[in-house]
Amino acid sequence: MLSVVFSLALSCVPYSGLLAQSADYQKHITRSTMIGIGSTKVLDTYLSQEHFSGTGLSFLNIEERQKPDRHWMTLVEHEANISLVKDRVESKQEIEGAYNLYWGRLRSWHLLDGRLRLQAGAVGNISLGVIYNTANSNNPAQARAHLNLMPAATATYQFQIFGRPLSARYELALPLCGIMFSPNYGQSYYEIFSQGNYDHNAVPTTFVSAPEWRQILSIDANLSRRITLRIGYLGNMQQAKVNNLRQHVYTHRFLIGITKRFSIIPRTL
Repeated sequence: MLSVVFSLALSCVPYSGLLAQSADYQKHITRSTMIGIGSTKVLDTYLSQEHFSGTGLSFLNIEERQKPDRHWMTLVEHEANISLVKDRVESKQEIEGAYNLYWGRLRSWHLLDGRLRLQAGAVGNISLGVIYNTANSNNPAQARAHLNLMPAATATYQFQIFGRPLSARYELALPLCGIMFSPNYGQSYYEIFSQGNYDHNAVPTTFVSAPEWRQILSIDANLSRRITLRIGYLGNMQQAKVNNLRQHVYTHRFLIGITKRFSIIPRTL
């Protein structure tokens, strides 16, 4: 008896209403997974006054989520790097590694009959990492931790070459303000964590004290209706001057990977 009543109740709900509800919760997702290789330059005056340079590897995952007919898009990026760098006379070396999470909201505009898509908004960045100097016996490592708010923008242009559809994408993010962990000049990690001696170790930052220039340029070539080959370039120039210490990590990567496009549609009765 209950099943009959439930079926009658469903029959009273307009089918168009179910479609509208389904469309409201539907999401279009573009997910790119790439690996990269290229140069890295490191300076950290807490560990050494020397400039180090070498080669690094990166993993980058970019996911864009947007509902149909909505102007706002959610951007999520995971970036992991590891590099082995040496000083100018190649007598010392450092190992640099970092993980970055970017989460943001961007508004979209479509121009040129939909061939050009512009997006602008802001992303939050959580950065964790370490720089390890193999030659230091005292304070051999420097921890990296930074929380950042960054204005961001992207531009995507669709075009054809010899009748083959291609897509070019450019992404730029710059710092606005944040907070950064740093030991003070001459302060050891033993003093911070074992003795609990705080000395301005959580430092507010701005685009002046911790400038950064992060950009991604990529080209997509369709392999099928939903799978695309993506090649590109990732450049991330990070600097900081806090607590009388200077640090910079410059990475340049050639990227290659796969982009997939799909939709998530909720199950309806």
